[in-house]
Order: sequence, then structure tokens, then C-alpha cells
Amino acid sequence: MIDKDPLGYSVVTYAWVLLLSVWGGVVNFIQRLKRGEAKAHNIVELIGEVVISAFVGIVTFYLCELSAFPQILTAALVAVSGHMGTRSLFFFERVLEKIIKNKTGAL
Repeated sequence: MIDKDPLGYSVVTYAWVLLLSVWGGVVNFIQRLKRGEAKAHNIVELIGEVVISAFVGIVTFYLCELSAFPQILTAALVAVSGHMGTRSLFFFERVLEKIIKNKTGAL
């Protein structure tokens, strides 16, 4: 039985998770700017990067909490997954497909 509830975490905890994941997303955007893969004036692209990073950061946080990872490791993984952005989503998708395949024998 899982005894953790997403509503049981404090606002401060969620603020740190969002800060770390969004920070990772901004770093990724800056790196893409330097490589010429993004335009500095494209605010929509930056907002998209931040939203995706926040989402994957929260998902990563939940998975780390479920796995009882140490808090400092959780923080690092949240920041890295935020930096990875959509690549994190594709990774989670592949893992989920493997889990479903192993449980059902399908896919």
C-alpha cells in the first residue's frame, strides 16, 4: 500500500521541485541558444521549454518519492530531468511500455 499523497507535500517542497526542474529547462534553452538551435526572441519556445520541464520535474519527483530515493538524489534527478525536457518524457514512455508489456505479455 502506498501511503504517499500528492496533496500531502508542502508548498515549499513543490516550489523547490518546480524551481529545480524549470532551472534545468532554462539551462537547456540557453545551451540551444548557444548552438544556434533556438532564437533568443522566441518567448513561446522558452515558455514551452519551461512548461515541459516543470511537468517532467514533478513526474520525476513522484517517481523518486515512490522509490524512496534520498532527497539530495531526488533533487539532482529532478533538475536533470527538467534539463532533458521532452527526452525525459520519451524515456518515461519507453519504461512504461516495458512495464505494461511485462505485466500483460502484450505490445
